[in-house]
Amino acid sequence: MSNDWFETVAVAQRRAKRRLPKSVYGALIAGSERGLTYQDNMKAYGELQWAPHVAGHAAERRLDTTVMGIPISLPVLISPTGVQAVHPEGEVAVSRAAANRGTIIGLSSYASKPVEEVVQANPNTLFQLYWSGTRDTMLHRLERARAAGVKGVILTLDWSFSNGRDWGSPWIPEKLTLQAAMRFAPQAVTRPAWLLEFLKTGHVPDLSTPNLAPADGGPPPTFFGAYGEWMSTPPATWDDVAWLREEWGGPFMLKGISRLDDAKRAVDSGVTAISVSNHGGNNLDTTPAPIRMLPGIAEAVGDQVEVLLDGGIRRGGDVAKALALGARAVMIGRAYLWGLAANGQAGVENVFDVLRGGLDSAVLGLGHSSIDELSPADFYMPPSFRRELGTGAAAEKPAAKPEPRKAKPATTRTKPEPAEPRPDDAVALGNV
Repeated sequence: MSNDWFETVAVAQRRAKRRLPKSVYGALIAGSERGLTYQDNMKAYGELQWAPHVAGHAAERRLDTTVMGIPISLPVLISPTGVQAVHPEGEVAVSRAAANRGTIIGLSSYASKPVEEVVQANPNTLFQLYWSGTRDTMLHRLERARAAGVKGVILTLDWSFSNGRDWGSPWIPEKLTLQAAMRFAPQAVTRPAWLLEFLKTGHVPDLSTPNLAPADGGPPPTFFGAYGEWMSTPPATWDDVAWLREEWGGPFMLKGISRLDDAKRAVDSGVTAISVSNHGGNNLDTTPAPIRMLPGIAEAVGDQVEVLLDGGIRRGGDVAKALALGARAVMIGRAYLWGLAANGQAGVENVFDVLRGGLDSAVLGLGHSSIDELSPADFYMPPSFRRELGTGAAAEKPAAKPEPRKAKPATTRTKPEPAEPRPDDAVALGNV
């Protein structure tokens, strides 16, 4: 009898790679251009070297905290991720896993499951939006999330039009038509366990975004339809951020901060929390790892807003290092997707257990009784480790007052065509 339990996230990823069709796995790996940021997101944690104690350890340790007013049993949240073809239960399974482990799920507006179903599975849900569409469109999405009972909103702004990958992008159809299914079939039949999971439900991934369904009751857009809307929407201004935060009127996180000046502008916009992030290496390649940028940002604004981090978390020790450098909590993306692929809801719970165990071991070994006691004194940090962006003369120059939204010129961004698959597409960075 096989043992579905895994002891590290790396094991879960290897199982996910064996279980998922190549295009699906490649879409999860993602990363942009050379993948340097993607790699640094994980590599950077290894540069911080622990300084453990040998005696005087606490018999019990506290790992609980609160995020945006929500008590959680460990400082690890589910980061919102887009359309999934990983498991037929998708975000509902992830939501139940997060609830069972006493934490929060961030639900992407590009998710494959409706917000109502996810909130039913876990009331501690934060709904994520991109700045996409008209203000009326965004208000409709906010009000639907409010009616569903979400506890807060995440606005993601760290996703740029940077989709070229040196190792090739996976082929993703706009719709799973008969023609697309025939093209995808050779991949699917080589992954019978994945295929069987979907066949048992009586349907295949439809690649739609139900949380972006229009107010008139029409069908939801496909992923590429939603992506096209985002591409054609003028980028958000700081006035837009403040407007959306005010319209929501509750806990509000701005995700994607990498600069000190942006962190301060976020505070001025009235947000509850910020997440230091580079979109999992999917923004501008060579952006530093979030853990490198975290200390300066936490020192600058950590007494005014809650500071979270997402990017590269694979171990409980990574969580501990982020907390020691000023994060209130961390968010995980690929890590839980590997667990979901490996073993469904139980696999996501397994990932939480791995991270909890590693975090508890770090707190124990460092001689602490609570995560609140973690600090930079717990490890050696190389002198060149930190990256403080947005501190130069250009950053200090007063920003020009933004023009009213209606006066902004139309963007020239256009929807990209899906990339053709290659024999080795998207797997070069698979072993992390």
